[in-house]
Amino acid sequence: MRSFERLEPNPNIPRLQPGDTVRVHNRIVEGTRERTQVFQGVVLRVRRGGVSATFTVRRIAAHGVGVERTFMFHSPRVEKVEVLRHSHVRRSRLYFLRDRIGKKARLREKR
Repeated sequence: MRSFERLEPNPNIPRLQPGDTVRVHNRIVEGTRERTQVFQGVVLRVRRGGVSATFTVRRIAAHGVGVERTFMFHSPRVEKVEVLRHSHVRRSRLYFLRDRIGKKARLREKR
């Protein structure tokens, strides 16, 4: 067994599902300095698969430009993930949100 296959999952990442609105606190290294960057958006997909497990978050940036970032579940750079709300979705990959803008891109909240 290779050494990277024995990585422990990050305890600061809760169980995520597509449709969750999350706030990801990610450590960024700029030269010699380190800072925490917050990325808030909707979870588009969750890829399980051991060490290479990832989740993709999409948010709408300035001027209506969509930005997607993929984070690794085992990454020590992810400081914490806050789940702000759960949405009712019927599929595991929410790629249809890429084509929607404005109010059409909203998801119904789970009660």
